[in-house]
Amino acid sequence: MRIYIKTLFAATSLPFLMCFAGCRSHHVEITVENRTGAEIRLLEVDYPNASFGADSVAAGQVVHSSIQVQGSGEVKVEYTARDRHQAQITGPALVEKQEGKLAIVLLPADKADFSFR
Repeated sequence: MRIYIKTLFAATSLPFLMCFAGCRSHHVEITVENRTGAEIRLLEVDYPNASFGADSVAAGQVVHSSIQVQGSGEVKVEYTARDRHQAQITGPALVEKQEGKLAIVLLPADKADFSFR
């Protein structure tokens, strides 16, 4: 009886496990580098259906995040500069199930360089 139960369990578990072995989630690795020349505050990176951020980012500091894109839309970056000016920059569009690496380099004068690999 014990052998029968183990065999039955193995036989029913294998198809279930095989179904999930091929499944994986799609991610985009995002890095945001502050090259504005000064500390920024209240960094927020919005992407389709979600966002991430940091309270402050020192000059030269890099912030990393791994995201899963759900839906499609543009990347938007907002932060407060040293002079309390609110910068708003729009970047490239992302689509659901997209994978790769997005580098965002924040530059002086509310500019940013976006590169996707």
